[in-house]
Amino acid sequence: MSERYLISADELWQSLNDTGRPVVLDVRWALGDPHGRKHFAARRIPDSVYVDLDTELAAEPSSAVGRHPLPDIDDLQASARRWGVRRDGDVVVLDDNGGLSAARAWWLLRWAGLRDVRVLDGGLRAWEIAGYDVEDESTPLYQPAPGNVVLTAGHLPTLGPDSAAQIARSGILLDARAGERYRGEVEPIDPRAGHIPGAVSAPTSENLSAAGVFQSPAELRARFARLGAGDADDVGVYCGSGVTAAHQVLALAIAGIDASLYPGSWSQWSSDAGRPVAVGPERG
Repeated sequence: MSERYLISADELWQSLNDTGRPVVLDVRWALGDPHGRKHFAARRIPDSVYVDLDTELAAEPSSAVGRHPLPDIDDLQASARRWGVRRDGDVVVLDDNGGLSAARAWWLLRWAGLRDVRVLDGGLRAWEIAGYDVEDESTPLYQPAPGNVVLTAGHLPTLGPDSAAQIARSGILLDARAGERYRGEVEPIDPRAGHIPGAVSAPTSENLSAAGVFQSPAELRARFARLGAGDADDVGVYCGSGVTAAHQVLALAIAGIDASLYPGSWSQWSSDAGRPVAVGPERG
């Protein structure tokens, strides 16, 4: 592939010892765990910067727009400058859960016009397995020099509820949530259980190997071909609130497939009583 979306721990270590070192952003977040900043302080890659997904990678939630709506572009630019992101610099994003939250930062920065953004494959665990140093509470947090990046919105395609419904009918709309949520067996957080009619169940966890790294491009191409996305004219992705769906868009990109993200996702769709809901394992 001419474009690279991932970086290995060895490659990151090497780049951090070069003159053109990247900005390293740690998006430590998991649904139901509000202690990301504390986890980051306890164990982190040297000179990395913490990014708060709820407040810096999303706007205020509401039933009208979902739990993690896209941030205002000026707010995102101000955050990126605080992180030290520069116009001509590279960015590496990571987490400690297989890229499921780091991919939100990857997608959002790409959507905002940055090209040189990569995800640390395997995250913090891969860094530690490779034997590289980590910092803890005994080390002061890194304070980056302010960046000068200029961001503009709309460089990656997005969907609203109407266009998501259309792709579910005429293309392939992938539901990146766990299968039991897609089938409507459980719904731990959103107003209604089930899925968008016509959507295809495609749990994000299946993008990863048992080692917690992304499957190879060939394996991902085969996976998405089985789901009908390999030769579809239009591919869209949603999840609960537009976070893990970004991981699916990343996996599709690795496989050479372009896809649109529905930021409002199920949290927006299920809050609208006028939107139909499907349950069960079958598409449609």
